[in-house]
Amino acid sequence: MLIRYATLTDIPAIMDLIKQVVPLMRAAGNFQWDDKYPNPEVFAEDITLQQLWVADVAGNIAGVSAVTTQQDAEYAQVGWDLDEEAIVTHRLAVRPGYQGQGIAGALLAKAENEAVRKGISVLRIDTNSENQATNRLFPRMGYTFAGAITLEFRPGLSFYCYEKRL
Repeated sequence: MLIRYATLTDIPAIMDLIKQVVPLMRAAGNFQWDDKYPNPEVFAEDITLQQLWVADVAGNIAGVSAVTTQQDAEYAQVGWDLDEEAIVTHRLAVRPGYQGQGIAGALLAKAENEAVRKGISVLRIDTNSENQATNRLFPRMGYTFAGAITLEFRPGLSFYCYEKRL
């Protein structure tokens, strides 16, 4: 497996991954994503900003994540200081055929590597409260539960925030 920057030519494969993941999320009661988000424009912007990573397994896009320093204003709901620079993982997803093989963990490890490379000692992430897989994964990867928030663009849903300090 190779964790590498995504390119614009990866977008069709990334969107295929998303189209496979969203119905499984919804079937599990996780309504974090839909047919409008995430979309090709969001991923293209991530690529332009050099903040989108893919897990490439033998030429197949097995996973994706955006590794940014962009913190949602709603993170203040859990008492986080938004002026404190942090690496934030967004849009983490693994193609169903590759789930359970350490892809998400490898993408989170890449975020940690980026934090070290940039001299940033805080990593943050959020996930839908109903996303059982990530709510198990994040503590295993050393993240501490910080509390629940709501997001303006996803009314009626609850999101759990996690933080890891290096």
